Amino acid sequence: MTLKKSMKGSLLVAILVLLSCGGGGSDDGAGATSPEAAILTFPDKDQECNQGDIISEKESRVTFRWEASAHTNSYTIVLKNLDTNVVTEEQTSINSIALTINRNVAYSWNVISRSDKTSTAATSETWMFYNAGEGVEGYAPFPAEVIIPTMGSQISSPVLLKWRGSDVDNDIDFYEVYLDTNNPPTTAQGTTTSTTLEDMALTAGTVYYWRIKTIDEIGSSSLSPVFEFRTE
Repeated sequence: MTLKKSMKGSLLVAILVLLSCGGGGSDDGAGATSPEAAILTFPDKDQECNQGDIISEKESRVTFRWEASAHTNSYTIVLKNLDTNVVTEEQTSINSIALTINRNVAYSWNVISRSDKTSTAATSETWMFYNAGEGVEGYAPFPAEVIIPTMGSQISSPVLLKWRGSDVDNDIDFYEVYLDTNNPPTTAQGTTTSTTLEDMALTAGTVYYWRIKTIDEIGSSSLSPVFEFRTE
């Protein structure tokens, strides 16, 4: 009887040791819940931002806001000046941040949600807006965004090109498509009022570069980034 009690005691001790060894988790955050992507709320998507504190003729201070995301300890806002393509990043522990930015300039922005318990991060949608300024009667279109083919993808011929255009004034007139094997591409494939270009017969096993020039009704224009794909 004494031996059985002793064996039971030893077994209980072993179980407790195993539980204590396994209960602390690993250093890389294995098993931790990943943060969810934030939902952007302000500045509004594809709109003119006329709120904020005017600092000077060239700058204003705008408060960026988004909905708090679950399982998140900190946020990184990624802001891109679409005139200069300069990207800046700022961190905050709350779901808003005030930044001093240039007036009469188009920007894109997104938010990265991070957790102290895992290295996995979540990225929000990317929105574009114009920061309002003085003496502007019309705004140039935003740079077009690629939809198909996605950057760096491999696709078969004939090729379908598809993009999204947007403009604060809602007066986009037409698009001019550039596509060839040079980076940046310089060969114009023609103009279109559509946001697609279909049945492009291209050489197999070749890397192509393309971009979109967006022109509005008063002649203002913008150039998209250069997109890339490879034909099968």
